Amino acid sequence: MLEEVERWLERRSWSVADRPLDRLLAAKRARGTTVSVVLPALDEEATVGEIVTVIRRELMSEAVPLVDELVVLDSGSTDRTAEVAAAAGARVVARDDVLPRIPAVPGKGEVLWRSLLVTGGDVVCFVDADLREFRADFVTGIMGPLLTDPDVEFVKATYDRPLGSGPAAGQGGRVTELVARPLLNLHWPQLAGFVQPLGGEYAARRSLLERLPFPVGYGVELALLVDALHLVGLDALAQVDVGVRLHRHQDDRALGRMAAAIYRTAQLRLSRGHLVRPRLTQFERTEAGFAPRTHPVDTEERPPMVEVAEYVRKRRVA
Repeated sequence: MLEEVERWLERRSWSVADRPLDRLLAAKRARGTTVSVVLPALDEEATVGEIVTVIRRELMSEAVPLVDELVVLDSGSTDRTAEVAAAAGARVVARDDVLPRIPAVPGKGEVLWRSLLVTGGDVVCFVDADLREFRADFVTGIMGPLLTDPDVEFVKATYDRPLGSGPAAGQGGRVTELVARPLLNLHWPQLAGFVQPLGGEYAARRSLLERLPFPVGYGVELALLVDALHLVGLDALAQVDVGVRLHRHQDDRALGRMAAAIYRTAQLRLSRGHLVRPRLTQFERTEAGFAPRTHPVDTEERPPMVEVAEYVRKRRVA
């Protein structure tokens, strides 16, 4: 590990307990910082309601007004995600209703990018909507350094990710260990200190996010981290340990598609070239034997939001 990264780990890695709520409230009041929380959601009716409830109860009360707005960005759910989230107290926005002149495509990055148009906070916190046994620490952890340290611009949550239950459950994050971490260590060694580079819980200043391009799919987390490093430098990035993250794990084929998208995202940032064939073929066992299934690899990115006319006009009015 680079000496620079070792110093960064000591200087920019914290625990959620390092910043109690009273310190965050005082910093928020002193600086007048506004905070938006965004939950990208696709068919998450089983978990999204509890997440919204916890945030509203613990971080949006008169006693603890840390979060100013809570938005669930529904990415075309076919279940009751939107209804459950609204009943719990979130503002629910449909992906296809945001920036309709640009047809939406499936993908998490697409939803995160569009969320900048329907939120107004100086700090934007992204939290996955499939978390179980959710705690407010996930939000206070990632927003904390941004409220208390003006030099920090981007914060990732770190945590254990049990794969199953019991003492021998092992760790999740297979794509992180097999794809993202090797790529970062080999090509962006300054980012080797991030424990969960692909984690879905992170926060950043709007002034940074609006200058970054967003891959539309699974590559968004790696892209934002790499591009933020180049734009603001390692010392403006940080991570906070929030404990344990419980969520729904993907099957191997979904992980393969995720890995391909992440590799493609890294390749574009290394060369700004193009894949010869942006497709991934996987195999499923059928009655007739192994059958090939070919999937497209995400090849589209959305531009920095400061290049979108509707966003620029909205920010000028605000």
